[in-house]
Amino acid sequence: MANKPNPEENPERGWVQLLPEFLTDSATVFNHAVNGRSTRSFINEKRWDSVMKQLKKGDYVFIQFGHNDQKVNDPKRYTNPHTAYRNNLIKFVEESRSKGATPVLFTSIVRRNFNEEGTLVDTHSIYPMEVRLVAKDLDVPLIDLQYLTEQLEESYGVEGSKTLHLHYLPNAIPYYPEGKTDDTHLSVLGATEVAKLAVEELRNKVPSLVDYFK
Repeated sequence: MANKPNPEENPERGWVQLLPEFLTDSATVFNHAVNGRSTRSFINEKRWDSVMKQLKKGDYVFIQFGHNDQKVNDPKRYTNPHTAYRNNLIKFVEESRSKGATPVLFTSIVRRNFNEEGTLVDTHSIYPMEVRLVAKDLDVPLIDLQYLTEQLEESYGVEGSKTLHLHYLPNAIPYYPEGKTDDTHLSVLGATEVAKLAVEELRNKVPSLVDYFK
């Protein structure tokens, strides 16, 4: 989701970085996402406190975590999906509502992880399911980007889906002189496609946002 630095040279984008292109001038995006954060580290680094200090009645809070909560070898980031991860999501939802804001939960986007037979294989385990359960239990709008980006990756195919991510041969672009193979983070195309999916689903799941979309 995060805003990536040096957009003139850097081909990486977060999908929320592209979201303003789909919004009218009456909407403003404050993107607090940062690469590499889990629900645990986002809270412990006081980043959630920063969100809460700025949050106002009528705001919408888009919440998407999971990739880094899985880091079992990093105690500063890892969360058990059924306990800490679930309860951190509940914290975000309940505290957003306490400010009069509307939380929206998003499942994680998929990694480009095709096996030798060309099947897209899940890497997120049960984390997205916990998001769905929290959304159901607390009656929170859910944007199931895991499912939608599965369809996106498959529609582009094993080779075509590389364009959604960061695949560059050595010296192909100045920003990655040694080349790059990254199947998690997004290119401009990938971020744009994911933002489109999010907007279309938000139109259906959060109709109060419709007037803010172009």
